[in-house]
Amino acid sequence: MVKMNSKQLMNIFLATFVLFSIITITNTSTTYAAAFPVGIVNYRLLVEQHPDSAKAQTAMNDAIAQAKTNFDTKSVNMNDQEKQSYYQQLQQGLQIKQQNLLETIQNKVNDAVKAVAKSKGITIVVDTGAAVYGGQDITDDVMKKIVAK
Repeated sequence: MVKMNSKQLMNIFLATFVLFSIITITNTSTTYAAAFPVGIVNYRLLVEQHPDSAKAQTAMNDAIAQAKTNFDTKSVNMNDQEKQSYYQQLQQGLQIKQQNLLETIQNKVNDAVKAVAKSKGITIVVDTGAAVYGGQDITDDVMKKIVAK
């Protein structure tokens, strides 16, 4: 029979504990990965190719043209400081308009992403720029969902 001192017995116990801990951690992370499937989308592409993007760009171009006309008409009798102030006011208005137009499109894209992810059982969706490896690319499915509406 093999005789072991308490130090050897402790080392065997620790080695066994570490081994079981590693196995448990590995199985747990695999279980989490299976429980939380990840989808990826090219968000910028979805926004750019959204059917409403062309309308939004036209609306923005019209707003820019109108702002230029307003500036040219109203700034004739203004001094330089008043012109600069009025120009900044128009710029802020254009920025707000652009944000509103973009937000509307982003909300529609987000709704489509959520619907496709839910139908595929995906719980997490990230942009392709955030994913280094893996994930299920659902960009095409989201675009089909957007076009179908």
